[in-house]
Amino acid sequence: MRTRARLETRSGWIEGRVDGVDEQPICVFRGVPYARPPCGPLRWAPPDREAPWSGVREALHFGASAPQRPSVIMRMLGMDGVEQDEDCLTLNVWTPAPLGAGGSAPDAARRPVLVWLHGGAFSAGSGSMPVYDGTRLARRGDVVVVTIQYRLGALGYLVVPELLERGEVGANFGLLDQIAALAWVGEHAERLGGDPHNITVFGESAGAMSIGALLGAPAARGRFQRAILQSGAAHNVTPKDGALRTAELFRAALGDDARDLEALRKLPVVRILDAQQHAADESWRHVDGLAFQPVCEGRTPGAVLPLRPLEVVAAGDVADVSLLVGTNLDEWRLFGLADQKLAALDDEGLVRRVLRAPPRGVADAEAFARRALAIYRRARSVRPDPLSTGARDLWLAMQSDRVFRLPALRLLEAQLPHQPRCYAYLFTWAAAAMEGQLGSCHGVEIPFVFGTLDEPRSAQLIGDTPAARRLSERVMDAWLAFARGGDPGWPAYDDVKRTTQELGEHCAPVSDPFGDERCVWDGLV
Repeated sequence: MRTRARLETRSGWIEGRVDGVDEQPICVFRGVPYARPPCGPLRWAPPDREAPWSGVREALHFGASAPQRPSVIMRMLGMDGVEQDEDCLTLNVWTPAPLGAGGSAPDAARRPVLVWLHGGAFSAGSGSMPVYDGTRLARRGDVVVVTIQYRLGALGYLVVPELLERGEVGANFGLLDQIAALAWVGEHAERLGGDPHNITVFGESAGAMSIGALLGAPAARGRFQRAILQSGAAHNVTPKDGALRTAELFRAALGDDARDLEALRKLPVVRILDAQQHAADESWRHVDGLAFQPVCEGRTPGAVLPLRPLEVVAAGDVADVSLLVGTNLDEWRLFGLADQKLAALDDEGLVRRVLRAPPRGVADAEAFARRALAIYRRARSVRPDPLSTGARDLWLAMQSDRVFRLPALRLLEAQLPHQPRCYAYLFTWAAAAMEGQLGSCHGVEIPFVFGTLDEPRSAQLIGDTPAARRLSERVMDAWLAFARGGDPGWPAYDDVKRTTQELGEHCAPVSDPFGDERCVWDGLV
């Protein structure tokens, strides 16, 4: 009975383990380096190829997560107690290929390869969270599953003017990590029993937003053939001017210790995280979105994102990439937990919230807010299954659409003229936790995708019931079918019928779900 698996990588041999010897065995390799530790002179530098090693390197344990601040949500998802370190550029692999302890060659199956990019607002998260365990997905679909770590927050997305002025790479280091990991996967796919020409990237929240950015990155071109974006699209990119202002806030918080790049590279990580928090707290005044996220540098030497990704997609530059894009019905309910004023919100309060941050392109923000309020209220009240029309629930619905659903649709609309294999879904399964108050909130679909409903935190959030397991099997099969052949099993999206697959207690294609609410945002987002 084999319990160890070996693989020869480009830098040396690694030894992992074999799980599930009583069923289809899965070879698992954890904490595999795909780049050198981005520390010292490599802090705020493009990832450099990992150093070779002699002998056999143990790959039994996950690598450290990227440095990050603790948060309630991350603790809920299993990040408490996880080791953190700047030496975080590692990946994890699950493969059904029969890789024995002697380093036997894989079979000739050439399986689809799925590469997962974790979420966490570009400032938190880890590819080693228990909910992302790739065992069931690899076994059910006979596919190779990879999860990766990448630099986060200021360490991953700070703009460094000194580097830009020298014509060097000065931004998007976390995005470059992802590209380096995809290059490693492409180089090793056959050794892992996978197909280097059939790679699907999939991710949730900031992971999906990363995929949206990768669609606009020339260096990522050809690294993947399909993309699954869960609750994230191609909108989360900061213009260079806004990112430079955030960098000023970051360095101001460090004072004399930020006098030059050499000094910054010598600072303890805790100082970096403190300044990152300061910049994030202040950046809302000039940045529409997250303080640290991918940056559109413009057409300059060393630019990772010369153009906004949505423009690149609309121009047909990634016409060869099939897309599966979707959101959850109640995305914003998760973030509403921290909104202490939400319970007392009335119509006038909702209007004031819109006025504080009106959508781009709105000429009369108050008129837009009142019109949106009326349309959302009416549309929800006349549904066959009426939804709450209180100001609180209308605000949550509007934010879910503005931040998640409409950007997803805009990405599909941009790709449609160039690629017929574009598919949409709407996830509607409601979490059981908190007496159902979370609804189908942000992130609730993840354990259904990985088949990890029995993971303790997933079971607590969702409930590991027979109905939930049936839905998980259906979701896994759709994702696997898309990865294998580019078709998840329902009609493609178009700009007439707007066919969207509902995934929940009911699973069926729906034409233009919540279409009245969608029309509120025409020409916006």
